[in-house]
Amino acid sequence: MFTGFPEETIQFFLDIRFHNSISYFEENRERFRQDVQAPFYAFIEELAPAMRKIDPQMELRPYKCLSRIRRDTRFTKDKSPYRDHLWVQFHRAGEPREGGLFYWFELGPTWMDWGVGLWGENRPVMDLLRRQMAAQPQRFQDILDSCDLSGHRFSMGTNSYKRMAVPEQIPPSLRPLYTARSVYFSREDAPLKWAFDARLTDRVLKDYRALAPAYRMLRGIYDEQAQAELNDNGEGER
Repeated sequence: MFTGFPEETIQFFLDIRFHNSISYFEENRERFRQDVQAPFYAFIEELAPAMRKIDPQMELRPYKCLSRIRRDTRFTKDKSPYRDHLWVQFHRAGEPREGGLFYWFELGPTWMDWGVGLWGENRPVMDLLRRQMAAQPQRFQDILDSCDLSGHRFSMGTNSYKRMAVPEQIPPSLRPLYTARSVYFSREDAPLKWAFDARLTDRVLKDYRALAPAYRMLRGIYDEQAQAELNDNGEGER
């Protein structure tokens, strides 16, 4: 049962930030398991039944949902071996992380956020989204309106193309989404004190449910693009 993250979770993140070495982690591995991994697993298990209702194909095994604390330092200048924060991803089993669709929750020493969206850029999915938006702009406006972004204090994050032409039928409210390289919807103003409260799962789940129309919108486009790629590959093989 999830009863809130203990203060020891944050303390471990702070400690590994300032003592970021393999020897220190190995000396404190049991602390990590008890103070960080265990409460994160309880958090995931608490949300799992509701996430299954949002998407029956969602990956819900805690060890698959929780990020690794050990960093991959092969292609980065920062060679610190460990992260000072962790995140949870709810996504479909077997789908790639890069460009994939997921719900997330992230906790660090001084911040906490959660939401839904694409991980990084996925040009084929966003191009298909643009074609469908141009054909049915009111449908997409209705989806965003149903999420009540401002009422739930969600922000829409985009990395936009600066010179992309926007069809005249796209209303101003949809233009940031139309020109986006990628997109996510997040709750970023949650006070850290919520992390220590058992009601955190209720707050996160309330927002996840509110964002379900956006998830289903992106899910449909993601699946349609994936099927198109399978069909193209099949035709190429013949």
